[in-house]
Amino acid sequence: MDVEVDILEFQVPVENNKTLFVWDIQPSLTEAQIYDGLDRVFSYFGPLYLLKVCPNAPLNPPGFYALIKFYSAAHASKAQRQTDGRSVFQSSPLKVRLSSKQTPHFLSDSRPLSHARCLELANHCLGFDGWTSDIITLKELNNEEEKEEEEEEGGGRWKRLRFGCLLQLSFPHHRQTTRGAAVVEDSFTCADPDVLLQKRCKLQKLVREKALVQAFTTVLLILLGNGKVMVEVKQTSDQFLPEQTEGVLQMSEFAPNEEDDDDEEWDLTLS
Repeated sequence: MDVEVDILEFQVPVENNKTLFVWDIQPSLTEAQIYDGLDRVFSYFGPLYLLKVCPNAPLNPPGFYALIKFYSAAHASKAQRQTDGRSVFQSSPLKVRLSSKQTPHFLSDSRPLSHARCLELANHCLGFDGWTSDIITLKELNNEEEKEEEEEEGGGRWKRLRFGCLLQLSFPHHRQTTRGAAVVEDSFTCADPDVLLQKRCKLQKLVREKALVQAFTTVLLILLGNGKVMVEVKQTSDQFLPEQTEGVLQMSEFAPNEEDDDDEEWDLTLS
């Protein structure tokens, strides 16, 4: 008998076959109650990337609709088949359909999940003991050619901080490992040593998170129909060897010093 297989990557899902529209949601429920009900029902089929509840447009009957996006097309398809026409959390049946809306071209290119989403997906599929991360190198990168910072008005000095991190991501139950590297920097005027310390701590945390995200981009989760999960690592041209640590930290592109804008706002209205 053939075993159903689905492959998940640690990337933002943009495919239509992973997105469900749900409508005919009763107006007697609050948005919070609807969200909890949908989350309880649909997360049973697999991890959710997005769940958004919206009130119907003014010209339509009172009520709500929802958009639900899965990481897995197989999970979305199964959820649609088993919930359409059923009153899963309310007294009347829901309508559940796979999205047929065309994906805008600027969203068609995949991008990595945020740090928080990577942890959420890994923990959901593998368990909290299914993976580990270990820092190989985390250090401040100084440019010796830079001139001494000029003193600014008010006694502050212009300061530039840059940190690099190389870490190893391991999946002990599957005997798989991969690595990720990142470099982050920030420039600012500082007169208070405490502010400088806070900046250092923030950048060290950010560079660790970005290196972990980079490592997860090489990971494939293979979901088998019997409920088991396998882990494979994509072999890429930039896999890191131990002796390459210094070069990685010097050659990596700078990552912007911004918090991940965890998923842009989409136009979720039904057309």
